[in-house]
Amino acid sequence: MPSRENEYYARRWQDFQRLDRMHDHWWWRPGWTIGLSFYTWHITFENSPDVHHLAAAYQQRITLPSLDPVPPEGLHMTLQGVGFTHDVTASDIEAITAEATARCATLSPFLLTLGPADGDLEGVPLAVRPWEPVERLRLAIRDAIAAVWGADQVPEPADGFHPHVTLFYSNTQADPAPLRALLAELRDTPPVDTSVRAVSLIRLDRDEKVYRWTTVAAVPFSGPPDRPRQA
Repeated sequence: MPSRENEYYARRWQDFQRLDRMHDHWWWRPGWTIGLSFYTWHITFENSPDVHHLAAAYQQRITLPSLDPVPPEGLHMTLQGVGFTHDVTASDIEAITAEATARCATLSPFLLTLGPADGDLEGVPLAVRPWEPVERLRLAIRDAIAAVWGADQVPEPADGFHPHVTLFYSNTQADPAPLRALLAELRDTPPVDTSVRAVSLIRLDRDEKVYRWTTVAAVPFSGPPDRPRQA
């Protein structure tokens, strides 16, 4: 029986085949402007050489000027925003981090499979499987924020989240046909497995059309390791 992940990625691939125009990812979203930073929770991959090698393999083959490759230190999976740094107090960040640390102590490290890549409106994301441990982690982070601010003050919708790791961001409105052709050639690129052992609260900025961040807190998972997935 097809998994919900497989159904979603099959649908996304088909949607990309019908896309008429890619959009500029770097438009200024509400509240953002030059000089602002944002607190958010991410899974980061600075200690994941297999993920770096996979990204490099795609980036060596895809060299379209309409796409900005994500550097190795910028590879990430967005989980849950907190708020702009000028809106969130240091004491709230400390309290949210403490609540997240307590909840992550019950979570176990987990394996993710990343790949293949496909396209969407604003870039080139890698597929992520399985979703369940990522969703469990995101729920723990949301519960930590709710413990400090209240359930009705947790930013961003709980529903509609789909894990992804972006390899390129679109920097203009562009015809997706050249990218479609390249991605079709690369559909058989082997995916990679990576172990996720912590989640990071980061201070993020995007002033120069690239995401850069400072890690505020790295929260490890303290539960027993997940058993290997069965083949």
